[in-house]
Amino acid sequence: MTPAVRSSRPMVAAGGAVLLLALGLVALMVVRPSSSAGSTGSAASAAAPSDTSVDAGFARDMSIHHQQAVEMSFIVRDRTSDVAVRRLAYDIINTQANQRGMMLGWLEMWGRPKSSGAPPMAWMGHTVAPRGDGSLMPGMATDTELDALRSAKGRDAEVRYLKLMTAHHRAGAEMAQAAADVAGTEEIRNLAAGMVRGQQSEIALMADMLEERGSTA
Repeated sequence: MTPAVRSSRPMVAAGGAVLLLALGLVALMVVRPSSSAGSTGSAASAAAPSDTSVDAGFARDMSIHHQQAVEMSFIVRDRTSDVAVRRLAYDIINTQANQRGMMLGWLEMWGRPKSSGAPPMAWMGHTVAPRGDGSLMPGMATDTELDALRSAKGRDAEVRYLKLMTAHHRAGAEMAQAAADVAGTEEIRNLAAGMVRGQQSEIALMADMLEERGSTA
């Protein structure tokens, strides 16, 4: 399930660097069995979640979701000089690029593909109908909305970004809560729970920022 999302060169470079770092960190956490156990594989492979697990499904879908949040943040960073909005965009770029790298790193260590033919969010026990126009999952902006953000400047760009990111975070937090509740690995449960807290906090912050700009989500 590869998203048709246009990415800036800085995002690609940053994402690649984060993925390499995440792979290194995940590799350090792998505990290999002793030779006396007679196993020829790693403990990580033996305990790896299945391809249809909540863990693998969440890691794939949330990686796609995060990729768009990072892209939108790069866009607004270059469309406004507002310090508060640029700071928020910078925080989202760093946080979600790092989390995306961790999830892709776990998929790599588990020996699971980073894309799947399964419908989006099937791991949650239900499927969703994409909005179309590039929006693959709930909360994701359409290509038309992204183009409008690219064309906007100043206060208009700020309001568009805050509205799009609020919708993005609300859907992302719902996905993350589902994974925090039922994922099989501690890594995914902990990461997902942290996402819920972080995104709910940013939703409240963005509500205040929209109000300051005479708008609402």
